[in-house]
Amino acid sequence: MRLRFAPSPTGFLHVGNGRIAIVNALLAIRHGGQLILRLDDTDTERCRPEFAEAIEEDLRWLGILYEGPIRQRDRTALYEAAAERLKAAGLLYPCFESEEELRIKREQRLRQGKPPIYDRAALKMTAEQFERALANGKRPYWRFKLSGLPRSWTDAVLGRRTVRTSAVSDPVLIRTDGSFLYTFTSVVDDIEMGITHIVRGEDHVTNTGVQLDLFAALGGDPEALRFAHLPLLTDADGGPLSKRLGSLSLRQLRRDGIEAPALVGYLAALGSARDPIPGMPAELAAGFDLALVSKSAARFDPRQLLALNRRVLQTMPYAEAAPRLPEGATEAFWYAVRGNLDMFSEARRWWEVVQGRIIPPPLPEEGDFLRIALDCLPPEPFDATTWSVWTEAVKRATGRKGKALYFPLRLALTGEDHGPDLKELLPLIGRARAVERLRLAAGA
Repeated sequence: MRLRFAPSPTGFLHVGNGRIAIVNALLAIRHGGQLILRLDDTDTERCRPEFAEAIEEDLRWLGILYEGPIRQRDRTALYEAAAERLKAAGLLYPCFESEEELRIKREQRLRQGKPPIYDRAALKMTAEQFERALANGKRPYWRFKLSGLPRSWTDAVLGRRTVRTSAVSDPVLIRTDGSFLYTFTSVVDDIEMGITHIVRGEDHVTNTGVQLDLFAALGGDPEALRFAHLPLLTDADGGPLSKRLGSLSLRQLRRDGIEAPALVGYLAALGSARDPIPGMPAELAAGFDLALVSKSAARFDPRQLLALNRRVLQTMPYAEAAPRLPEGATEAFWYAVRGNLDMFSEARRWWEVVQGRIIPPPLPEEGDFLRIALDCLPPEPFDATTWSVWTEAVKRATGRKGKALYFPLRLALTGEDHGPDLKELLPLIGRARAVERLRLAAGA
């Protein structure tokens, strides 16, 4: 099994790309195959080296191992040779129509009740007309002449699929500047690299039919390829996710505090009936099966991702967390707060709570109660029993219990209305800070 993940380095990878990359990685690991990273970077205007570097960085963060990267811009000679073979076979023909002329043709065909596909008028161009166009400064783009045959395959996710190439416009393979389009370079590379399985998004289904036709024209065996097209992602309400993908880049999710095992586990299970479990590709591969992926669109729900992220943080050992914690943060601190974190970045706020100089909200209506609580505060040293000893003393002195007892103390000590167990936090806050915050909250 040889697979490829082939993004274009025109931007940062988003969750849709990440899902495709993860599924390819899981299949390669489970079946002892190879995964090749191929950068489809023939669009020199939009592709940038910083995006190529970011793609590799994101894949490493996700725990995805790959061969490469292989860059298409380094393989121009291979594409030129393939293009010459198609021209010699009469399957690649030049065109000069402008986009405006093509738009008018499409509108005319629609008015005539015909499908708005290219009419192949350029095939009637004589050699003399071609030379005259060149002499007038025009530059041709080149279309591939489709066979008109139906191209069928059994998709590992979608089931039996057929694309009628007679209902599709002959695709442009070479631009007027001589650069090659993805439709062409992808097929040339898949043949040359011996790719056996292609896993990508459902939006490529029609493109697959076209590429199978091109695959056969270049001497490949279309029957040797296996395909899996993953349904596209929607948001939690079933709406299109595409408009939000900028905010769902892997880079932004990582910056926000999403852990790699949470994202990998979530995307690996997305679209299936399986409950997601956090883990890296090497840990999840044995249980992965494309047959469990639904044909329906998969809903990307940030709330579910956050729930999985919490699970990762709740079990993260201190040794793993320590390099990312604020300077001075102890093991006791980490184990006190990790169960209340949605994202790792929130740990910094709790470090401020236990070691910083926070200003609690004023609680004038609780002033008398807080002053009594201050009088009951035990001397140091504080330990895991201090909170219960203190609150029991305050309870006896005020008659309060439950929320009326605990809530004002939590607000005064942490500035928050919920959070980690104060049994763990109070020894980290220490008596001096506790005294100062109680006084400030009470207005003393």
